[in-house]
Amino acid sequence: MAKKLLITLIKSPLARKPRHRGTVRALGLKKIGQTVEHKDTPVIRGMANTVGYLINVEESK
Repeated sequence: MAKKLLITLIKSPLARKPRHRGTVRALGLKKIGQTVEHKDTPVIRGMANTVGYLINVEESK
């Protein structure tokens, strides 16, 4: 079974770089406190690393 990532938005993407705002949006996050689940892939990991200062990432099964 593939691992999953739980990604939670903890800071506002407003007043950040446009690319970082777009990355947060591409991850499916709209509101602070919102959590989304994604498959653990290199693409999602790279996106999470880019905006790591805005989100919290947890691994789950």
